[in-house]
Amino acid sequence: MSANTPGFTVKPIDYETGLPELRAVRETVFVQEQNVPLEEEWDALDPQCLHVIARDDAGRPIGTGRLTPEHKVGRMAVLREWRGKGVGDAMLLALIEVARQRGWRELALNSQVSASAFYTRHGFVPYGERFWEAGIEHQAMRRKLDGATAVEDRDAAIATTVAIALRARRNLYIYSRELDPGLFDAPEVLEALRRYGTGGHGGEARILLQDADAVQHAHAPLLGLAQRLPSVFVFREVDDPADRAYPSAFVANDTGGYYFRGLGHRFDGETDLDGAGRARQLAESFRPIWERSRPCTEFRALGL
Repeated sequence: MSANTPGFTVKPIDYETGLPELRAVRETVFVQEQNVPLEEEWDALDPQCLHVIARDDAGRPIGTGRLTPEHKVGRMAVLREWRGKGVGDAMLLALIEVARQRGWRELALNSQVSASAFYTRHGFVPYGERFWEAGIEHQAMRRKLDGATAVEDRDAAIATTVAIALRARRNLYIYSRELDPGLFDAPEVLEALRRYGTGGHGGEARILLQDADAVQHAHAPLLGLAQRLPSVFVFREVDDPADRAYPSAFVANDTGGYYFRGLGHRFDGETDLDGAGRARQLAESFRPIWERSRPCTEFRALGL
């Protein structure tokens, strides 16, 4: 397993023979930059782990990551001058592929809170309370490798919705009772939708509501965003009594990502950023309901 990207490569590395290169990256990032005590940075698991190394075109180490025997991603580090250039993404994808090849069904990790959005983009979902480790706040995250990952609470729902919006190419399908207060008014979700809407891809987010009146009276923040981007965000309200009885809610995009909630008034559900079959099924079920639903003309009075 290896990944070649212009400017750098990612390959497995033997721990014993590769220790100097691993040290060059990990001690620079964790010990020197983040003030992690040296004795906490290296642990008894290191010799048992599967490690990857990223090297620049000159062969210099620029990033590292590992998989532990407990099926955890860890010690992800990229040198400062290489951040934002796809090195972390390539290393994480390489580790995920190694785990899949070994038949692992799930991966977990403890992310620094500042890096959690990076892992969310790759399908990892936060769970449990945040905690402190080596003086840095962390969040536990996990991802199923053979199907959907459980979403258990609002924080996970927000992270998942952000990832689906950011990974959409052109189309987003949102089926919601009343824009789910606590979810679609979260600043992170609004920013992700704004980035989707201003991405210049010519896309459209179709938002199907069960109670448009409640959305309007709540002055839902998404209405303000839609007012600025009326060609991107389009609203309709279900009109057929059978459609009104639909108990679920979901978000799906056109790249295989979805977040489905069996009970639309709750945050718990399931998500998969690589669930093309299920995402396509949700989009196909959405379209006929959309066609027989009424445009939210009352939103036009708001300038939408």
